Order: sequence, then structure tokens, then C-alpha cells
Amino acid sequence: MDKQDMLKQERNAAWRKELRDKIKNKERTGFTRVEMPEADPVERSRSYVEVNRGLSAEEAVLEAQRCLDCANPTCIQGCPVEINIPKFIKNIERGEFLESAKVLKETSALPAVCGRVCPQEKQCEASCFYTQKLKKPAVAIGYLERFAADYERESGNISVPEVAESKNKKIACIGSGPAGLSFAGDMAKMGYDVTVFEALHQIGGVLKYGIPEFRLPNDVVDVEIENLRKMGVKFETNFIVGKTATFEDLKEEGFEAFFVGSGAGLPRFMGIPGENLVGILSSNEYLTRVNLMEANKEETDTPILKGRRVAVIGGGNTAMDSVRTALRLGAEKAMIIYRRSEEEMPARVEEIKHAKEEGVEFLNLQNPIEYIGDAKGYVRQVRVQRMELGEPDASGRRRPVPVEGSEYLLDVDTVVVSVGVSPNPLIPQSVPDLKTTDWSTLVVEEDSLQTSVPLMFAGGDIVRGGATVILAMGDGRKAAKAMDEKLSGVAKSEVAAENK
Repeated sequence: MDKQDMLKQERNAAWRKELRDKIKNKERTGFTRVEMPEADPVERSRSYVEVNRGLSAEEAVLEAQRCLDCANPTCIQGCPVEINIPKFIKNIERGEFLESAKVLKETSALPAVCGRVCPQEKQCEASCFYTQKLKKPAVAIGYLERFAADYERESGNISVPEVAESKNKKIACIGSGPAGLSFAGDMAKMGYDVTVFEALHQIGGVLKYGIPEFRLPNDVVDVEIENLRKMGVKFETNFIVGKTATFEDLKEEGFEAFFVGSGAGLPRFMGIPGENLVGILSSNEYLTRVNLMEANKEETDTPILKGRRVAVIGGGNTAMDSVRTALRLGAEKAMIIYRRSEEEMPARVEEIKHAKEEGVEFLNLQNPIEYIGDAKGYVRQVRVQRMELGEPDASGRRRPVPVEGSEYLLDVDTVVVSVGVSPNPLIPQSVPDLKTTDWSTLVVEEDSLQTSVPLMFAGGDIVRGGATVILAMGDGRKAAKAMDEKLSGVAKSEVAAENK
């Protein structure tokens, strides 16, 4: 949309308000949920064009008109960062798109990101009145969030949230993923001097290395990061806390409190025969080489395996990202091997749909049990065993049980293993008093997210294991609030002591 179109939409705001005032709630419930325009599957499967194309202004206004502006907006309760959802949607309905974006930024540091990758269908939209009471499709909250954030960015009129007067307190944030960025944004708003330390050469964490550009373009992430810079957040890249500098070093530099949001980048494997063959790699490495190191571009020298027959092991969003990336690298056959049925897949329904449209083959209720290589040590086949679903396990999903005598060989030349990740052990190793769980995640207080070390808080995947972007952001906000209360309490107690 160009600026002339935007001006036209703004001139129509008064007309929209008049129309809105005439719409009764009974009429609103009769409106049909908008469909997200998508790039053609054949075109997008061999390119990095963004799959979801975004709503037009007209589509966004029509969808916003479905919102009933409930007296008890349960959708807000379903949002981990507590966006005022009815408020931002009603601004869209009135045609006040820039105001809508400002509302999003009141509680979310990354609205354009969340509008693209958050599982709204399990969170805010699952709590929508339409879903809960009317048994109809929810208001498309995620689509509208993306629209408002994109409109603001494309207009060039990007608002910067207000920040409080400086508290002259230095705060260190370890990791620049969604948890760290959310934390840094909230602390900056409250007047703290925040520095984010990132081990890699680009800011964004999993948003940059883990999510492909056909789902989340890097320039979208960069604009949101730049807004944090304008709020006063500082960033240092190629900085490994625990190696480049210790926590004690940072304390000596004046940092008073810490937030650890370093994620979970340590890949897990299955421990089956042949797993060390050439051509078998983790989804973490595979996606990092492409997304962050641009191995898909001819002008870079980052090596990548461009297999013809690629099998991705797993059923989560990362597995979908990996198998769809394999297609874009030229795979003739790209397969998902998953030990449960499609209904048990943790990936978003939208991601599964997109993968199928692009030609991905799904081998559900199947599990690899051995990899077989050639004389040079390259993987050439995977031995697969069929499964059936038994009784539910601890996760509540039915446990996959092997079917005897069902094994068969499948030809492959590349295997990407996407069966989970663990936190990097560097942070716990560098702070002996930091308590961890049996799964190597950090132990934190439930209410405050403070670790076993005073004034050190943590959130995101290093606490949860693998989780979603929005849950990590919610942790960042929660930790910021608790840290502010702790630091303010310390300050007040010092003043009280001086007054005695």
C-alpha cells in the first residue's frame, strides 16, 4: 500500500465511524471471518516470498467489525503479553490504524512478529467470545495485529513508546530472542539503562536463526529492534556471557541486575544406529545455516546440504520450517516422518496446511530406528517402523507403539532431526549457585521468575525448554515487572535506613 492509498483510507475514517455506530452486535455475529490471502503454493515453494500476504485495509476493517467489544474481554486473558485486544481492534474499525499500532506497543515489543508467528488459535482467539460461546470462528486477532503493525511500518510514521525518567540503573539482558527483547523493552519504558548481550552476529535470536523468511522476513524483525534502540536499549553482538565476560565482570562494570533469556539452542538427537553418518544434522544447524548465514544464496560461502530426498524427523513448527526450507533448496522429495498421527502434531494447523500445499509428503505414525550409509559414510537409507497409538502418556497424547514386522527401508540423502532442544549449559556452568532442573532448564520462582541467584531473573526457552515466541515474550514482561519491584524495593529500603 502506498502513502496515497493510506491518505485515502484516513479520509474515510469518519465514514467508517458512522457505519460502525449503526452496526448492531447481532449483525456483527453474522459476518464471515476474513481469509488470509496467500502466495501461490507452486511459486512460493521454490522461493522465499512470504506465504501470508497480509490483509488490505478494507479486509481489516470488515474483520474488525466482527469484534463485539465484550464487557469482559476474555481474549486479553488468553494473551501472554496482555494486549488490549478490543481497543486495538476498534481503532482499526474506525480507520485509526496508527493509533491501533500504538495500542499494541503498550504491552508488546514485537507486534509485527507476533501477528505472523504466534499461535493465536490456541491463545487469544481460543478465548474469544465467538469460540467460547457462539461456537463460531474467532475474530482474526492475529491477522489484525499484523495489519496494524505492517500499516505503521509501511507508512513510515513509526511511533516510539514513551520512556520514564532515567533511574540510572544498569541492567544486563543475556540473549536477544523474544524473551530478551520483550524484557528490554519493558525495562527501558520504566527508565532503566538496558544492554542486551547477543552471542551471534545479528540481533533477534530464534527470530533470525530459527524462523525462515517465508514466515517472518528479517526486515520486519529489524524494524522492531530499531524501535527498541530508539527507546534507549543498547545491543552488543558477538558477546558470549560466560566467555567474553563473566557475570562478575559485568557487575564490576556497574550492572546491578540480570535477565537470562539465552534460549535453548542445544539440539537433541534420538540415539539410534547410524546417526553420525554424513548428511544427518539437527534442525537448529540446518535452519541457522540458511536463515542466519544465508547458505541459500549463491554469493555466500556457507555450505549447506541440498539433498534431493530429504526426510525431516518431527512434527513441530521447527520441523515444518525445515522441510519447507528443503523444498526451497531444491529437494525433489521432502518428507515429514512423525511417530504420532497428524492430530497429535504440535505444529500449527496453518503450517501443516502450507506444507501440504507445497508438496511435502507426510509419513505419520512412522518412526526412524536406523540410518544406513554407503561406503563413504553418507546416509543413503533410513529404516522406518510403523506405529500405532496406545494409551495416553504424560503429555496427554496417545503413546506411539511399534507395530511388529512393519519395518521398511526409505531412500534418503539428507536427514534433518527436529525432536527438541535443550538449553546451552554455558550459563549454569559459569554461575555455580544457579540451580537447574534435570532437563538443564533454570529453576525460577513461579511468581517473579527470579533464579536461585539474587537479582538474576530468567525466562523463555532456558526456563521452559522449547516454547513459543509469545510465551517467551510473556516471561520477559513478567520478569521486568518483578525486577523493577525488587530494585525499587531495595531503593526504598535504603532510603528508609538513611532516614533512621
